[in-house]
Amino acid sequence: MKIGDYEFLEDRLYDKEHVWYKMEGETLRVGVSDFFQKMANEIVFVELPASGRVLEIGKPFASIESGKWVGRVKCAVEGAVIGANGELKDFPYLLNDSPYDEGWLIDIKPAGADFASDLFDLNDPAGLSAFEGFLESERQRIADLTK
Repeated sequence: MKIGDYEFLEDRLYDKEHVWYKMEGETLRVGVSDFFQKMANEIVFVELPASGRVLEIGKPFASIESGKWVGRVKCAVEGAVIGANGELKDFPYLLNDSPYDEGWLIDIKPAGADFASDLFDLNDPAGLSAFEGFLESERQRIADLTK
């Protein structure tokens, strides 16, 4: 689904950090959205957590560096890391080229079944409307910063 200039896949949930979550069995695959990668520009470095690390809501779990930005990626789901995308160490540009497929970040085992309550579901009309409003406010915030 296209929202403005950005592509979002409807089989994922999204948070306010521009991170997506896709349920695969009992595991969540986690990555960054098209909006994230376009705002970051060319990504040149990615540092991911080791398997077994327990993630806390609102706490950073990854570090990403682009030509214009260095930042930490925060998680909106509590759980344990069960795998990381090792390809990103040598090929960080996969986040730009394929943010929803080859550029995934980590797999986690969520701590509880209610993890989705604070995430945007684009298949739900209310969730989609809220997400569109959130993206508009983000675009405006970024436009104000670049003035």
